[in-house]
Parts: sequence; structure tokens; C-alpha cells
Amino acid sequence: MRKEQMFNEIVRRVRKDYFGKGPERIHTVFVDNMAISILNGNLTPMEKFISHNPEGAEMVRAARTKLIQDVYAEHVPDGLEELVGSPLVHLFSDFKVEHDMGVSVFIFKDAIVGKE
Repeated sequence: MRKEQMFNEIVRRVRKDYFGKGPERIHTVFVDNMAISILNGNLTPMEKFISHNPEGAEMVRAARTKLIQDVYAEHVPDGLEELVGSPLVHLFSDFKVEHDMGVSVFIFKDAIVGKE
């Protein structure tokens, strides 16, 4: 299995554990010391219902963004740093509710080893 696919599986597992549903599709690219992941098909049925108005959509976006950043700040998922060969330093993420699409930029201390 390619490194990007293994990385995607870790990301999917974390999202599923915390949100009850993992993304349907994840595309990750490694660039220097960054892993950039685009996540599609994330919303649960409840989040879709809540986001039918602008206030609800902003609430879903803010909650998803804050929760995932807090999760990674509290504990880096098992296997993530070992897979890329470097400690995770920062995670930047955002979510576009109307497109059911999220983006996460993982910044590691060192360049990612063994990129494919």
C-alpha cells in the first residue's frame, strides 16, 4: 500500500471515531514537510440537516474545524508520525459545508521520508 493511502486510512479512522462517519474520499499529497489532504463526503445526516441555513452551516463548520484541531493537538493519532518519519508540528484545517469538503494541512518537523 502506498504511503498516501496509509496516511488516508489514519485520517479516515480519526474522523470516523470522532464524528461517527469518515470521509468518502480523501486525496493526500506530500510536499516537503507537509501532507495536504482534501476530504470529500464528510457530513453526517444530522450535520446536513443542521446546515440547511447559514447559521447552522457556520456552526457545523466551526465545530468540525475546532474539534479536529483539538483532537490532533491533544494526541497525534497512532502511526501517523512513524509513517511519515517526523513529528507533527501543526495542523491547519477548514471545512466548506456547502460542498461537504474539508482540507487539512499537516506540517511536520522534517521532510516526509519515502514519498511515492
